[in-house]
Amino acid sequence: MAFNTRTWLTAAAVVAATTAVAYSETAPGDVKIEDGVVSASLSGQPGDAAAGRKTFADRKLGNCLACHAVSDQSEQLFHGEVGPELDGVGDRWSPEELRAIVVNSKAIFSDETIMPGFYSLDVGIDVRKDLVGKTILTAQQVEDVVAYLATLKE
Repeated sequence: MAFNTRTWLTAAAVVAATTAVAYSETAPGDVKIEDGVVSASLSGQPGDAAAGRKTFADRKLGNCLACHAVSDQSEQLFHGEVGPELDGVGDRWSPEELRAIVVNSKAIFSDETIMPGFYSLDVGIDVRKDLVGKTILTAQQVEDVVAYLATLKE
């Protein structure tokens, strides 16, 4: 069977549509926090705990160490004391609860929490113009951080 341009374009469209459905991300505005949890993966993929550990420590991404201390990252300097220590957080919260906290902590704790919503567009006032409409982390980075936090057991 010879492939002509029309056949190739049709096949490419089918593959693209199938891939989009299989790996669809939940847009920040479409994330549903219900009863303190976000049930499904935001990226449609499982998180990678090793990648999440790196995002957690990266001062240009999660920057979680600016506020939280965690023994697992003792090689990192300058752990913060603003937020609670995260040792054992994987025992205290389910992955679905951790996902909700990382997505938008203000929806879980209160508007008064200093912790930002890492996958929320509800960021308050006076946001730098180049950051309006953008999240701090991608959907997959949230999943990776959640996978990492889930490994922090007592």
